[in-house]
Amino acid sequence: MINYSPFWETLEKSTENWYTLTEFHKISSSTLSRFKHDKAVSTKTINDMCRILDCKVQDVMQYIPSDQDQKL
Repeated sequence: MINYSPFWETLEKSTENWYTLTEFHKISSSTLSRFKHDKAVSTKTINDMCRILDCKVQDVMQYIPSDQDQKL
C-alpha cells in the first residue's frame, strides 16, 4: 500500500500549505484529498509535488506492505 504520510510531514516543514498548493500551484483540492486518504495519484502529480516542495519521492510517499495489496 502506498502511504502519503511523508507528504504531510514534508508539507508541514515547508513554506507551502493547502492554500498555496491550491491557489498558487493549481493543485486541486480533490488531489490533496487523495493524498489525505492514501488514494492513487499519478506519477505526474508526485513529480509536481517534489518540484513544488523541492524534495525527493520518499519525502512524499512510502510503500508499506499490506494484506489488502493485490495478489500477484
